[in-house]
Amino acid sequence: MQVANDIVQIQLPLPFPLKIVNCYALRDGTGWTIVDTGIHYPPGEAAWRAAFAAHGIDPADIARIVLTHADPDHCGMAGWLAEIGGAPVLLAPGEAAFAQQVWFDGETNERTSTAFFRAHGMPAELADQLRASMAENRSMTPPLPRALTPLEPGSTLQIGARVFEAIATPGHSREHLVFYCADERLMLCGDAVLNKITPNVSRWPDGHLNPLADFLDSLARLGELDVDLALPGHGPLITTFRQRLGELRQHHDERLDAIEAAAGDGATAFAVCQEIFPTSALSPHQLRFAIAETLAHLEYLAFAGRVERLEQPQLMYRRMQ
Repeated sequence: MQVANDIVQIQLPLPFPLKIVNCYALRDGTGWTIVDTGIHYPPGEAAWRAAFAAHGIDPADIARIVLTHADPDHCGMAGWLAEIGGAPVLLAPGEAAFAQQVWFDGETNERTSTAFFRAHGMPAELADQLRASMAENRSMTPPLPRALTPLEPGSTLQIGARVFEAIATPGHSREHLVFYCADERLMLCGDAVLNKITPNVSRWPDGHLNPLADFLDSLARLGELDVDLALPGHGPLITTFRQRLGELRQHHDERLDAIEAAAGDGATAFAVCQEIFPTSALSPHQLRFAIAETLAHLEYLAFAGRVERLEQPQLMYRRMQ
């Protein structure tokens, strides 16, 4: 559907419970700029072809493919779109490094992640299921882009009549970018801010040590901008931007209190995760994000001096007395 002048939202299916990712096609002179691409599997290809037909877009008309971040539901079809249309793929350098680690060197990353979660108390059988889920996601990213054009935070993009600033908003991912058009108070916000659901903020083995602090800092900086309409990567459009920022901060304040209490006199991250999330009802894909998000909150609490890390007899966290 058209969500603003010369901007079409294209909803692509996902093969996991989130179900839909929002991608955007922006008219760019005589061509189009695509923002985010979906995950690469047959229903995704079919959805793109239907969108091209509905809006009269020839893949050769795509001037460039811009990615907010390198998660598979946002970058998985970048290589395919680049291949069929010849457009360059633009991505922040920090996200390109993540893509190299997770998609190009995926088997190593999957082994590292399995060991990481096991060290934090996850049973071997569940860790193996998570590893298989990661490999399945990785299988829906080829063909990988032959080259990535660095898109530096702070740079500007002229898309049609609009000028967007690329703003780094780490937290959900290492160097997530949002694109802000000050003249129209319009933002393409990817997964930095979502309506109805909260962006996942996770501690990964080779990621930032305190990603929740990064995320909350990003919310504070976004709160300084005037935004009338934000176009998110999932869910409904956001028309009460600052209110939504406050709701996200409140959610994490409440989650931090709950996780601090669950750590009690000492617990593994997996044990805390079981207290906070309905783990028995989660798919391996969901469980991976649940424990990684639990770890992000535990690490935030540790940096804040509210819990302490224990390394004997295994990695645990304990509430400070």
